[in-house]
Amino acid sequence: MTVALPDVESLLAAIAVLFLGIAANRSIPLLSNYNIPDPITGGVLFAIVAAAVAYLWNASISLDVSSKPILLLLFFASVGMTANLRLLAKGGAKLAIFLAGVCIPFVILQNIVGISAALGLDLHPIFGLVAGSITLVGGHGTGAAYAERFAEVNNLQAVMELTMTAATLGLIAGGVVGGPVAQWLIRRYALEPSAKAGAGEAEKQAAEAPLSTQTVLMSLGGLLVAVVLGRRVSDMIGEGIITLPSFVWCLFIGVVLRNGGPFLGVNFDDRASGMIGSIALSLFLAMTMMAIKLSDVFNAAGPLVIILLVQLSFTVAWARLVAFRLLGRDYESAVMAAGFCGFVLGSSATAIANMQAVIRRYGPAPQAMLVVPLTGAFFIDLVNAIVLSGLLSLSILGG
Repeated sequence: MTVALPDVESLLAAIAVLFLGIAANRSIPLLSNYNIPDPITGGVLFAIVAAAVAYLWNASISLDVSSKPILLLLFFASVGMTANLRLLAKGGAKLAIFLAGVCIPFVILQNIVGISAALGLDLHPIFGLVAGSITLVGGHGTGAAYAERFAEVNNLQAVMELTMTAATLGLIAGGVVGGPVAQWLIRRYALEPSAKAGAGEAEKQAAEAPLSTQTVLMSLGGLLVAVVLGRRVSDMIGEGIITLPSFVWCLFIGVVLRNGGPFLGVNFDDRASGMIGSIALSLFLAMTMMAIKLSDVFNAAGPLVIILLVQLSFTVAWARLVAFRLLGRDYESAVMAAGFCGFVLGSSATAIANMQAVIRRYGPAPQAMLVVPLTGAFFIDLVNAIVLSGLLSLSILGG
């Protein structure tokens, strides 16, 4: 028996799952101490209950997730709408270091680790890529695209199921380990937000006036403008040599509105934009986690879990020993390390949730909140495509 929830009921269920995650994180010190995002906690708990119900009573719940795309676009627009370029101007060097020094070498090594683990388990080396950057960096969409190719060209059995399982487990892992990594770094090195970041625009606005209906509506209007224009620009450009996803255009247009608006007499409140974006992201992640079918994950896991555990250990070590050190060994670097774990194991949305959980507890990190989304949303996908193309041309992988 399947219980299908329409759009509004599905949205209500996602809100209920969010409150479940909030209650669990507040009640269980282990979760709160390590900054596990509320949507991840609530979504995993929901998935566990749904799996138990399916096993005991052969019943399932089907969600209407048609609102997920607009929620994701609203969130990325809010990232741009809260980006003060005057504070972020000094972050250009960190973006270059993060991409060239941290992410590019990691993507190459992530696949080498995966291939080595697959060979050690007497599996086809392509399964090392499946449990490597194809799914962990690329996510479900990229994984599905490559899985079809591997099934047709390499005649690998059950590769689609294994690919979806790897992407799902990576999404969960990315949301679980990012907070603890940042927590360990912050406590180990006694890190604090800089005084300049702590006295950002949002704090100045808070001292001036409380949020009002007009203020929130102004920010909501700006976010919707960014979403509409972002989708239009993405559709107009289409499939070029380098294709930017629509959510990246929403982010860019949000930056333009936030920083160009004052010259036209239009001012947006960072608090309102951030609040709307946070709600959108939380609902998006809750719906994503609620849709996970743990029974399918466990049935398809097998040796894949071993490879993913190796990848998880490698990611945590790289975040602590390489990313944090190269990025400056400061508070912003610790927050970026949490975001790094999110998008190289799960998704850009998971990365932001990790960083928001840390920021809510310790204070703002404006550079991290721009550098990580830009890298995770666009640059890392380009790097991933180039690296995978090179590896798949090797004879060991059937090239």
